[in-house]
Amino acid sequence: MAEMRYTIKDSVFTYLMKQPEYARKLYLALHPEDTNVTEADCKLVTLENILTTGMYNDVGLQVRDMLILLVEAQSLFSINISLRLLMYLAATYKEYVEEHKLNIYGTAAVRIPRPELYMVYSGERVDVPEVLHLSDLYEGEGGVDLEVKVLRGTGNGDIVDQYVRFCQIADAKREQHGRTSQAIEETLRECIAGGILAPFLRAREKEVAEIMVTLFNQQKVMEIHDYHVALEAREDGLKEGRAEGRAEGRAEGRAEGRAEGRAEGRAEGRAEGHAEGRAEGRAEGMTDGALKVIRSLMKNMGLSVEQA
Repeated sequence: MAEMRYTIKDSVFTYLMKQPEYARKLYLALHPEDTNVTEADCKLVTLENILTTGMYNDVGLQVRDMLILLVEAQSLFSINISLRLLMYLAATYKEYVEEHKLNIYGTAAVRIPRPELYMVYSGERVDVPEVLHLSDLYEGEGGVDLEVKVLRGTGNGDIVDQYVRFCQIADAKREQHGRTSQAIEETLRECIAGGILAPFLRAREKEVAEIMVTLFNQQKVMEIHDYHVALEAREDGLKEGRAEGRAEGRAEGRAEGRAEGRAEGRAEGRAEGHAEGRAEGRAEGMTDGALKVIRSLMKNMGLSVEQA
C-alpha cells in the first residue's frame, strides 16, 4: 500500500517541482552563483517507488552530470529524515549506475554526481538544527555519515521561501476552517493575491485544489483508521487485563485458601486438643478417685496394700 503523506504541502511541493521552471528555481535558490544553468540542465530523478515499500521521495534533481539534489519537504520535524535520505540516495545512485551502465566491479574509478541533501521545514518548531547527520542516529564512530541541511523561510522571496509561506497560510486556513473547500479556496486566493507562487497557482489552480482535496480526504481516512486501531488496542488490552486478573485472582485465592486452611486447622487442632485433654483428665481423675476409695476400705478392714 502506498505511503500516505502527512500533510497537503508535501505533495504540492512535489507537483510544483515537476515543472522545469520551478526545478531550476529550486537549484538557483541553493546555488545562486550558477546563473548559467538552464531548465534543460535540471533533470528530475525523483523516485517513484523504492524498496517495494510504497515510499516516495519528494524531489530528486540531477544537474548536468555534476550534482544530485535530494530535497524533502516536511511540516512535522523528524530527525530520522537523514536515514530516509540515505535510502533515497542509494536508490537514486542505483538508477544512475544502471542508466549509464557503469562498471562498478571494474578496476577503473567510475564518476558519479556529488550528492547534496536538504530538508525544507515549514513547521512551527524553532529549535530545529540547521544541519542533521546520520551519525545523530547511532552511538560511537561509524564508517558512514551524511549531512542534511535544513532550509526554512528567510523572507528573501526565493522559491523555497515562497513555498514555506504557502504552507503557513494553508495551516492558518485549515486551523480556521478545518479540512474544507473554503480553507483551500482561501489559501489559493490569499497566496495569489500576495504573489506567493502566484504564476504557478494561477496556471495550476484546479490541479492544486484537487491535490489538496484528495489529501484532506486521505487525512480523514487516516484519522478514522487510527481511531479504530486505538479501539482495537483498547479491546485487546481489556482482554489481556481480564486474563491477567483471573490468573492473579486464582493465585491469590489459592494463597488465601492455604492461609485460611492453616488457620482453621490450627484452631480445630487446639479445640480437639482441649477436648481430648479434658476427657483424658476426667478419666485419670476417676481412676485416682477409685484407688483412694479402695485403699480406704482396705485400711478399715485391717488389710495392707501388699496383702490385697
